[in-house]
Amino acid sequence: MAGSRSREWNGNHTTVTMFVLLGLSDEGQLQLILFPVFLGIYILTLTWNLGLILLIKMDSHLHTPMYFFLSFLSFTDICYSSSISPRMISDFLKSRKEISFFACAVQYFVGAWMGLAECCLLATMAYDRYVAIGNPLLYSAIMAPGFCGKMVAGSSMSGFFCSLVLTVSCFHLYYCGPNIIQNFFCDVPQVISLACSNPLFSQIVLLLIAVFVGFGSLFVIFFSYGFITASVLKMPSVKGRSKAFNTCASHLVAVTLFYGTALSVYMRPSSNCSLEQDKVLSVFYVIIIPMLNPLIYSLRNKEIKEALKREIKGAMGLPQ
Repeated sequence: MAGSRSREWNGNHTTVTMFVLLGLSDEGQLQLILFPVFLGIYILTLTWNLGLILLIKMDSHLHTPMYFFLSFLSFTDICYSSSISPRMISDFLKSRKEISFFACAVQYFVGAWMGLAECCLLATMAYDRYVAIGNPLLYSAIMAPGFCGKMVAGSSMSGFFCSLVLTVSCFHLYYCGPNIIQNFFCDVPQVISLACSNPLFSQIVLLLIAVFVGFGSLFVIFFSYGFITASVLKMPSVKGRSKAFNTCASHLVAVTLFYGTALSVYMRPSSNCSLEQDKVLSVFYVIIIPMLNPLIYSLRNKEIKEALKREIKGAMGLPQ
């Protein structure tokens, strides 16, 4: 039962001013173990993504549309993880995990903005791969710097406005208690379930944005890879086909992880929902994937490995 400080009186009604997050665990010893684990994950997320952004910025060989999009994907992952991880990590040291109504709204807004922008950005990267493989002679003309900049700006602005609409539609509802969120961060499905007023409009908004942005981006990805597959199969050389598929492999892995976990979290029937399963999937979706993305794009990428070697040699004063 929430304490009085989590509510304020408004006439004959109470209004929730604080939410209580259940967190990943309520066991004190386990939380002390989880604290350094997730702190380490967050530090690695920042280090790897910032490192990839700086490497792409410094090495002129990586000044291509694909790496331009990849640098913004890393920036998005940094913001996405930072909207949730710091508070989650600090909550491991607290017995009562409270978050103010306003802070909850801000956390959701930033997280949804970055998540929706990443959907659009992954679709943009799929289109980039389609042009590179399907129309290599026109690639430089089509994927001009100005056009790439507009695509990145469009992804960011789409995420911003959709997140703003989602946040306003969710947090304008009347909340009178209970105020316990069944997760370690503020997420719309759990928050809406606590509303005392009718959440139908908010649920419709959530569904429409999920369809148009989430599934719309996924459709663009499938559509692009359909054309990519058709183009690759027309290549006479087995080596050429292998090289073309390898350029798409990292992106396909990132898309599979991102959408696979997102669909598992948000599209499962409520009858199949388990609180612990949802928490594990949410951890993977919002904490682990932002850490893994720079590794996915780097481990099998010859150009990034060579760029890293050049920068290391340059820093040590060795001949390139």
